[in-house]
Amino acid sequence: MRAHQIMTRSVISVTPHTSIVEAANIMLKRHVSGLTVVDDAGKLVGVVSEGDFIRRSEIGTGRKRDRWLRFILGSGQSASDFVHEHGRKVSEVMTASPVTITEDTALAEIVDLMERNNVKRLPVVRGDKVVGIVSRANLLQAVAGLAREVPDPTADDDHIRGRIIDTMEKNDWCPFGLNVIVRGGIVHLSGVITEERARQAAVVAAENVEGVKKVHDHLCWVDTMTGVYLNSPEDDDLAKAS
Repeated sequence: MRAHQIMTRSVISVTPHTSIVEAANIMLKRHVSGLTVVDDAGKLVGVVSEGDFIRRSEIGTGRKRDRWLRFILGSGQSASDFVHEHGRKVSEVMTASPVTITEDTALAEIVDLMERNNVKRLPVVRGDKVVGIVSRANLLQAVAGLAREVPDPTADDDHIRGRIIDTMEKNDWCPFGLNVIVRGGIVHLSGVITEERARQAAVVAAENVEGVKKVHDHLCWVDTMTGVYLNSPEDDDLAKAS
């Protein structure tokens, strides 16, 4: 999937000259956590978000730095902090030159950019004009939408088994002696793991295959140093119940 398939097209924007109070009221009224900032020609020049209103003098949350830290950072940083905490216009608190994407940017790249730049939304631009915005909420909607996709007509037991095995064998955590049995979409996994986290990875891999209804974990854990052998928690529970 790409940005144009999930982005919000109706983008709410303000100008650099918009007052802080007006921007805050727009965000509250429109139930959004961020706004794009455009100049008089409609060119994107920044982004302002809820995070920009956290450190404000009006509510007594201005940044208080120790004297030694102020000395290390210098007066320039103190001046920038003062502007951000006391500024009256959007231009004084916004993030200038924000990270942007295009309509063809793939979702994997979008997520990578969000994580790498620690941002919750990315403006979508065509040239220098904003045509949309992709937020974490859009990504969540994309995930939820997968449940409404048309079922795979080839999701019979044999295909399910083959896809589970193919998926697992590509990873270094794949259980040794992996065996997969599928009956009516119900999956039974067996084999040997030497790392407990591989158990969850194996179950998740199976659950993500189209047509799987339930996964039963029969993977046993073995300590490679001592040879200690433990059944899966599911098998232990079955043994106790019998």
